[in-house]
Amino acid sequence: MVDYQTFTIMTKYLSTLVLILLCFSLNAQTNEKSFVVKQITTEITPDGILDEPIWTKADKADEFWQYFPLDTIQSKKQSEIKMLYDDKNLYVGITIKTAGQDYSIQSLKRDFRAGNSDNITLLFDTFNDGNNAFLFGINPYGVRREGLVSGGGLNLNGFTISWDVKWRGDSKIYDGYYTAEMVIPLTAFKFKEGETKWRFNSYRFDTQSNENSTWMNIPQNQNIYGLTFMGDMIFEKPLGKYRTPLTVIPYVNMGSEKDFELNASDTKINVGGDAKIAIGNSMNLDVTVNPDFSQVEVDNQITNLTRFEVSLPEKRQFFIDNSDLFGSFGGGRDANPFFSRRIGIAKDTADNTIENKIIGGVRLSGKVTKELRLGFLNLQTAEDLDENIASNNNTMLALQQNVFGRSNIGMFFINRQTFKDYDFQDDEDRYNRVAGIDYNLISNNNVWNGKFYLHKSFAHNAGKANLSSGAFMQYNSRKWNFFEDMVYIGEDFRSDLGFVRRTDIFKTATMVERVFWPENSALQSHSFQFFPVLTWSPENDFLHTDYDLNGAWESKFNDQSEINVSYSHSYTYLFDDFDPTGLDDATPLPGMLGYHYNFVSLEYQSDSRKRFAYSIEPTMGSFFNGDRFSVEAEMYLRFQPKVYLSLAMNYDKISLPEPYSSVDIWLISPKIDVTFSKSMFWSTLVQYSNQRDNLGFNSRLQWRFAPLSDLFIVYNDNYFVNSFEPKYRSINLKLTYWLNI
Repeated sequence: MVDYQTFTIMTKYLSTLVLILLCFSLNAQTNEKSFVVKQITTEITPDGILDEPIWTKADKADEFWQYFPLDTIQSKKQSEIKMLYDDKNLYVGITIKTAGQDYSIQSLKRDFRAGNSDNITLLFDTFNDGNNAFLFGINPYGVRREGLVSGGGLNLNGFTISWDVKWRGDSKIYDGYYTAEMVIPLTAFKFKEGETKWRFNSYRFDTQSNENSTWMNIPQNQNIYGLTFMGDMIFEKPLGKYRTPLTVIPYVNMGSEKDFELNASDTKINVGGDAKIAIGNSMNLDVTVNPDFSQVEVDNQITNLTRFEVSLPEKRQFFIDNSDLFGSFGGGRDANPFFSRRIGIAKDTADNTIENKIIGGVRLSGKVTKELRLGFLNLQTAEDLDENIASNNNTMLALQQNVFGRSNIGMFFINRQTFKDYDFQDDEDRYNRVAGIDYNLISNNNVWNGKFYLHKSFAHNAGKANLSSGAFMQYNSRKWNFFEDMVYIGEDFRSDLGFVRRTDIFKTATMVERVFWPENSALQSHSFQFFPVLTWSPENDFLHTDYDLNGAWESKFNDQSEINVSYSHSYTYLFDDFDPTGLDDATPLPGMLGYHYNFVSLEYQSDSRKRFAYSIEPTMGSFFNGDRFSVEAEMYLRFQPKVYLSLAMNYDKISLPEPYSSVDIWLISPKIDVTFSKSMFWSTLVQYSNQRDNLGFNSRLQWRFAPLSDLFIVYNDNYFVNSFEPKYRSINLKLTYWLNI
């Protein structure tokens, strides 16, 4: 039998050598634009009206470039950004030219989605490393958003608007333009004391002119929020050391719940809170005691026709800041050693996923030096003896050192451990540890990026196949895109705090894409892709267990609509019996057998700028030893600026030959968002899933009575689908207050 561990490790070391050599061979990106941020002593009120005389003396960032539909000309409707600062705040004044006043916005709620509405966003790379940035945005109605960009902004995994910080801003609409003012405390940023410049860029969406633009000229094959193409904002005097106030966020939650299956009711009052403690200008310590996440938006349900678990995004505020420092190790799809959603979640005696109370914890993260980042997390979860759930201590230490410009080397250690002996717990479950090293490549011109990692897990009486490793290399140019991804996960590799869909795999994924940019056409761009994914089982003499041969044609039109066509030919070898229908008492497909099947999909997305927009994707073909017909659709309707309606629908018809089952699977999710004002919001989500036998209602009323301070009323109601009998019901009244000391 092949020594697969030796084979895999040698392959990965050769890959990392290639990556390192590439780092030395790539040229740096030159900053071509800059402006000076002058120091002032006059305080500016952010009312959106640029009537303070001091604005006339400010330098400006102007001459924006088109990003869409072209990237070779300057923007037709220009934007102008001015900045000033004092010993407390960064002041931003913005003037944006428009074709009229028919603005498109989603709602008046903070942290809006940018791509389908009018707005402008500012990106601040305060450590000048091209890897991380703070994001602040505003729209014509003065609605604000803030977020974080990590990993160089290579993809959406490094983009989040779940991060919150206190700042002020407003806008004012005029004939043919609107203005905006921002006052952002310097303590909202992390930066090195004595710094004289930050890297900066800005991007804007203009729905009336059908134009997206950026301050720095960015090629369309790069992300509009990518951190490669940035200019400089130069401070008139070096930045000093700023005392960030101690932030305390206490909460009180009064809740009542009833479990109709167990015929059990409970009413309780919980008290807890968070604290944010700044350590210098670049480190932050987060402390949480008895945290409560009842106000977090409910997860969107997903129809799952696979044998594997589905990954859902983290929405809890405590885990957001510097989340890339903890969660970006390994391969996000197959071999992520740390997945924060594992903390606070457990399995009950019936193998159902339930909430596991977090007693408290700490989280330290930020920059130790300009090139070194540190992350440390420790959380203690509670025991639940009725459900055979042990109390666990969950710890992670991460270090990330910048090398070769924008690339970095990261190391981590994870420990999940119980400190008590439980009769119901097996010895191998008393602890789980994972250690590893990652090398992340981002070339200075963003044409190349890659990753190499090698991780090892430790557990009681674990086997020797306990490694996880991978190598990834991507080339991204205007006409050609290519990547190669290799993953190995040993049969005995285990990360209790990670997301690992399956073990005992050696997997390769290759993508080749040719992009065309036609001139004088309704098409803005179109591309052809070939994307094969191959998987083997090392423990079974490298048995070829899976392959997916995918081909696609993707097109984007100048009116921002899209049409995509794809074809897949798949093979799946089942080691175990599997029932894809999810029906009770269904006859599963037999294991130890391979299945060939194929399908074709057609997707259309309409222009998302419109008040009514939609997408639809039918799929049809074979499925294991039967047939499948699926339709996925979404619709949006805006009654600006107060009401936003959406409807998501998935239908899957699985037809298998006798004696196997056939089924019609429905997932229907209507949602209504109403923003009565910039401080009062109401949303209701209904989710019907006959696969999960659940009809769920989640309704949330939020009153933001002070900056980042809220009163929530959250109502949840769940019913069985077939009998429409109640399953679980709860109501929570929660008060949080953000207090700076």
